[in-house]
Amino acid sequence: MLIEELQLEIEQTKEEMKKVLENLRYELNKIRAGRANPLILASVLVDYYGSLTSVNQVASITVVEGRQLVIKPYDRSIIKQVIAAITKANLQVSLQDQGDYIRMNIPQLTEEKRKEFVRQVKKIAEEMRVRIRNLRRDINEIIKKSKLPLDDVKSYQEDIQKLTDKHIAKVDVIALKKEKELMTI
Repeated sequence: MLIEELQLEIEQTKEEMKKVLENLRYELNKIRAGRANPLILASVLVDYYGSLTSVNQVASITVVEGRQLVIKPYDRSIIKQVIAAITKANLQVSLQDQGDYIRMNIPQLTEEKRKEFVRQVKKIAEEMRVRIRNLRRDINEIIKKSKLPLDDVKSYQEDIQKLTDKHIAKVDVIALKKEKELMTI
């Protein structure tokens, strides 16, 4: 394997590690911290003319008073479907049909629920750490098979380990920030 090809593989691994961090942020944003966040609706799918579509794509969503979302479908005829989809998603929120928009109240989290969400954050963070370690393992296998001199192989592997440590540290920081957000009343 040429050094240029190996460099390309390493760059691709860096990009994959960045994607893992983006995925972590996305997953953690779906966990509600007692405050209204439109991203909690990102995974809610509504039947929109025969195809399942995210609520974010069929309605404007605005935060009101910190604990309330106003969901205004672009097409008023799907309000009932939006309510049904949110109810089916079991987000444990109260919904009020206001005619041409929906008011979604987000209740205060109990201590037990906060701890449950923290456990969920830790689980997601650990999954992301495992993904990063798997990327490290894969690139190290490619480096070993590259037929480069042993010193170069060791050097590349050390660089990959530093990259892995850096990304795992970022996972820890992001997860800790979310945990603090969840435990703040």
